[in-house]
Amino acid sequence: MSTVVDDELWSAIGDPIRRTMIDLLLADGPGTATSLSRRLPVTRQAVSKHLAVLDRVGLISAEPAGRERVFQVDEAQLARAVAQLSAVGATWDARLRRIKRIAETIERNRRAKEGE
Repeated sequence: MSTVVDDELWSAIGDPIRRTMIDLLLADGPGTATSLSRRLPVTRQAVSKHLAVLDRVGLISAEPAGRERVFQVDEAQLARAVAQLSAVGATWDARLRRIKRIAETIERNRRAKEGE
């Protein structure tokens, strides 16, 4: 059972500031680097760099609006990320169930030997 994971996508999502930016864009709708920087503990320049990372992996898209760009979450790409995470979770759940069964077998065998 193998799950294909987009490492670049998950590297982008792995940063807490970028996750907060995604949350803000989902909650409040489209925003600019300036509007996001007002709500984050980083400079506008840092916000712009984080937005570039999210844009590169396709989690957000941008439209020009005067001197700024308006960013919004690409919900199809976000759904793809959620599907990947669900698949990884299911894989790990199966692994953990197997480990539990092995551990229970070892424990039963140990108890049986002690009871001899």
